[in-house]
Parts: sequence; C-alpha cells; structure tokens
Amino acid sequence: QVQLVESGGGLVQPGGSLRLSCVYAGFGLDQNMVGWFRQVTGKEDEDEGVSCINVGDGSTYYSDSVKGRFTISRDVAKNRLTLYLEMSNLQPEDTATYYCATSAEMPTAQMMCTRWAKSSPFSIWGQGTQVTVSS
Repeated sequence: QVQLVESGGGLVQPGGSLRLSCVYAGFGLDQNMVGWFRQVTGKEDEDEGVSCINVGDGSTYYSDSVKGRFTISRDVAKNRLTLYLEMSNLQPEDTATYYCATSAEMPTAQMMCTRWAKSSPFSIWGQGTQVTVSS
C-alpha cells in the first residue's frame, strides 16, 4: 500500500528555518517524480508546486517564490523513499499546509511541480504538515 506521511511543520519566526520530511512507503520506480506542494487556507484551488525532484537522476525544480531559500533532497531505500525540504529565511507568505506528492506520468521535475493535479489517477499525496511563519 502506498502511503505518504509528512512531518516537521510548526511555528517559526520570520527569518527562521524548518526541515520537512515525507516518508513514502511502498515507493516504486514507476512513481519517480516526487515533490512538495503547499496550500494556503482559503485558497484550496491554488496549490503551488514548491519544489520537485526526479528520484532517479536527482534533477530538481524550484518555484520562483522559494528559489535560493528552499532545498529538496531524497534518500532511497528498498521500497521506501524519504523526501526532505530544507526551508530557510522563512517569511509570512510561506505560511501554508505543505504536502508531498508523487506521479507516475510526469516526465520532468518542472512538469511535476507545474502540471501535477490531484485529479489525475496517477497522483498520490499525503495529508500535509502545517507551517506557520509569524512573529
């Protein structure tokens, strides 16, 4: 059974840092595009692909809003993938629910972040972890 579970969210002051983790149990090479998305309360139809990675070759993509501040990485073990998102210099506009997602149909990390949709039968995602940036 495929399952994605996020952790690491919390309350942080502006300028602070957090590290998010996502454990992807049941990982298979057919779901080799994974990434972090965020959803702002009240804007449930405007999920943003923050950062995505090709598990196979390590190529990455970052949205302009986080480029230079966030770093995505992954550790792969047998049937298990752990995805990380190191976030630094956090700002109030980064406040959102962050969730990890995967797809078996996206060919690149950029397309994963910009074209991925929950409506696709090839999409899987977790429940999310809340990140709040406030003084």
